[in-house]
Amino acid sequence: MTALSQTALLRELEPVVATNLDRHLTMTKEWFPHEYVPWSEGRTFDGPLGGEPWSPQDSGISDVARTALIVNLLTEDNLPSYHHEIATLFGRDGAWGTWVHRWTAEEGRHGTAIRDYLTVTRAVDPVALERARMVHMSEGYQNAHGDEVLHSLAYVSFQELATRISHRNTGRATGDPACEALLARVAADENLHMVFYRNLLGAAFELAPSQAMRAVADVLADFQMPGVGIEGFARKSVAIALAGIYDLRQHRDEVVVPVLRQWDVFDVTGLDADGETARDQIAAHLDDLERGASRFEEKRAARAARLATTRA
Repeated sequence: MTALSQTALLRELEPVVATNLDRHLTMTKEWFPHEYVPWSEGRTFDGPLGGEPWSPQDSGISDVARTALIVNLLTEDNLPSYHHEIATLFGRDGAWGTWVHRWTAEEGRHGTAIRDYLTVTRAVDPVALERARMVHMSEGYQNAHGDEVLHSLAYVSFQELATRISHRNTGRATGDPACEALLARVAADENLHMVFYRNLLGAAFELAPSQAMRAVADVLADFQMPGVGIEGFARKSVAIALAGIYDLRQHRDEVVVPVLRQWDVFDVTGLDADGETARDQIAAHLDDLERGASRFEEKRAARAARLATTRA
């Protein structure tokens, strides 16, 4: 079977986009960022208005929860680059364009709400946060598969779910009911976005099964979260993983496996030789993730035991 061009894929999938956009609009719920921010806790900072400087003692949240909040917010901050990438790939016309702008509008609330919460509650150093934002946004973001429709759909199917889990677990890690409620609300948006993209790639498996399978295999092989460009991301990710906020086990069992199951990848028919090879690569990748997750869990348990002994 001749592979479909990127233009043909966009054209053939547009009716699916329209259907799922209608579905999304019936499922999504209007919400307002200001309602999730405890404004009465705020007070003026030092600077032109002569308030009080930030101190780590201003907030009772743990260091690792603070790290996760910063990573999550800086990731959301790169929205202009994300919009550019998907608008360039999907276009600004028709159902694709309507979705691009709707997605961007919904995502825009996330950074606004999280930053307001962090500033009002003094959960993080606002000067360090702003400097990190400037550095990260100045780097921008570039989709590794920017000119490939199915690869991009595969990536965001996994990434949106991973982001949902990261937000949800970060909220719990703070121990603050207000933060947990806010990030649960953000996570609900991310879940609907994941379903939208997952449904599109599900349709692509019917339209061009081998191309879809190849896209999934390639994306899983080099998957990285969009915040990878954050300064110190590797170190921060290790701390987040050690705390159980987002680790390799969650990535495998709560992100990769459920999405693959929805696509029923191991029972897809009509594959050509490369499609079969791609499916074998996906199976091998799942095995690699299992081994990696188990090793990390063993090391984390050993580390916790050493720390317990040291404190005893």
